Amino acid sequence: MAAFIASFLFVVLAEMGDKTQLLAMAFATRFKAYQVLTAVFLATILNHGLAVAVGHYLSVFIPLDIISFFAALSFIFFGLWTLRGDKLEGEEKRTSKWGPIVTVGIGFFLAEMGDKTQLATISLAVEYQNAFFVLMGTTVGMVVADGFGIIVGIVLCKNIPERTIKWISAVIFAAFGFVGIYNTLEPRIGVAYTLTIIIGLLILTIGAAYYLLKYKTRRQPEMCEVKEPE
Repeated sequence: MAAFIASFLFVVLAEMGDKTQLLAMAFATRFKAYQVLTAVFLATILNHGLAVAVGHYLSVFIPLDIISFFAALSFIFFGLWTLRGDKLEGEEKRTSKWGPIVTVGIGFFLAEMGDKTQLATISLAVEYQNAFFVLMGTTVGMVVADGFGIIVGIVLCKNIPERTIKWISAVIFAAFGFVGIYNTLEPRIGVAYTLTIIIGLLILTIGAAYYLLKYKTRRQPEMCEVKEPE
């Protein structure tokens, strides 16, 4: 259950203000909410199923210690990615002759390819070595986060404090990464060398976060700014 809970929480946090949440909200202005969430569920099962498979096979061919280190390092990267933000790139305008669920599913599946939640799923699969619970956790987390976005953004039309959510998500991602790095390196190189590396990474992370917030942050539409596509 630890794999399920961690995967669920990470994806919920990562999805807040993410491109795919904004996409689900945009689709909810065109289709019924239950159709959008059904499509999100099916697309996530397929997309994150691929991610879990990649995480599993990486651990077969590459030593687990190396994978665990880079998986932990990737969570720091995901935290910085969260601070930078995402934007929609036209996926919400996709059309299909197969109906709303297929239309939303195709758009969501393609938007999720290479997105931080998909990449985080790979890292979680490596970290926990439990494909089923990681897949279930990330899938349920995606549906909950997107459902929350639709309800708050479209039905209630209230603003979520985007900056606060981004900071909380980024800090949790980074903390998870630093703990993973410590657990991987400490048994092999000792506490002193491990802490030296972590302090160095922490300084680099703070510097990168400052640079992203000052120069590279993408302004995400507030919840009530997601309009029906023309």
